[in-house]
Amino acid sequence: MINLTNKKIVLGISGGIAAYKCAELVRRLKEHGCSVKVVMTESAKHFITPLTMQAVSGEMVADSLLDPSAEAAMGHIEFAKWADLILVAPATSNIIAKMAAGIADDLLTTLLLATPAKVAIAPAMNQQMYAHPATQANLATLKARNVLIWGPGKGEQACGDVGAGRMLEPHELVALCIAKEQPQLLAGKTITITAGPTREAIDPVRFISNHSSGKMGYALAEAALLLGAKVNLISGPVTIKAPTGVNLINIESAEQLLNESLNYAPRSDAFIGCAAVADYRAATVAAQKMKKQGDELTLTLVKNPDVIAHVANLQQNRPYTVGFAAETQNVANYAKGKLKNKNLDMICANDVSQSDLGFNADNNALTLYWHNEQLELPTNSKTAIALTVIQQLAQRI
Repeated sequence: MINLTNKKIVLGISGGIAAYKCAELVRRLKEHGCSVKVVMTESAKHFITPLTMQAVSGEMVADSLLDPSAEAAMGHIEFAKWADLILVAPATSNIIAKMAAGIADDLLTTLLLATPAKVAIAPAMNQQMYAHPATQANLATLKARNVLIWGPGKGEQACGDVGAGRMLEPHELVALCIAKEQPQLLAGKTITITAGPTREAIDPVRFISNHSSGKMGYALAEAALLLGAKVNLISGPVTIKAPTGVNLINIESAEQLLNESLNYAPRSDAFIGCAAVADYRAATVAAQKMKKQGDELTLTLVKNPDVIAHVANLQQNRPYTVGFAAETQNVANYAKGKLKNKNLDMICANDVSQSDLGFNADNNALTLYWHNEQLELPTNSKTAIALTVIQQLAQRI
């Protein structure tokens, strides 16, 4: 199960605009089973209120080093001893500089010196401030002291600049908290995963596709990263963001998916075919938009290549090959047939006739089949299901 049950995290919020994301961050951490206590700097309170953080954490927010009631019980030292992890998010250039210099002039910086716990920071600042030699030197100092540096991300910033300096999103920070607790079973391994739908063009504006959202494949990619793998993610068109750290390869058609799969699979220890590949494509793609002509239209379709079968039957450098069987009936029989006929090592079968599972849903339920055994994975989040699948894979490669 992918969670942080019984883990204790102190979230240190400093004064950056990204502080507004901390309410969601606390909520997501608590959803994964951990206890969260919040410490805020004075400047942080200009961006998000202590009352908000108290409401989402269920704990009183600490914001003063000189609170007589707290200091009567040496409150700041108790916070420091209580935590399994102190996460500073957002970590501004100012607090990064204080940490590097060992300054302790408020509650948060004092905790950071007093704690035996692991410390992680999520840098968040203007891209020019992040690139400044002083900031880079401070980050290098913290890294040398084994402080975990998570991010920053790249993109448009509140000031209008574009570049490195965005705080990672709450779900990314939660994933990194989880990764810290996971044994790196796939360290040194490379996993290639396909995800999402394919689109088969009919004309410049129309295509044949399916309802795959890519959520399952992207969850598998994130789980493989958590266990230490290098991940290639070959993805059809989706609206979700790829996990930070994957090598993302965007494709549209089944033929493009096949070409990229045959490129990356021989360099991988395992290949997971989670993409929902269109079975057929138009025999001829119109060069211009097709106009209405009568009440009926006949399209000639030709069969698409079987991507997973091509990979599973590689004669050289064949990876451990995992397929998916998304079925609406006779799920077990179809899955076992695909396992054998396509020469797979493992197949994950799911019943997509249920509207709350499979395509476009956040939850799933799978049965994993090997040639001589099977494992039922009851309904759970795709994140949790994915970690179990990857853990099973890690035992076999």
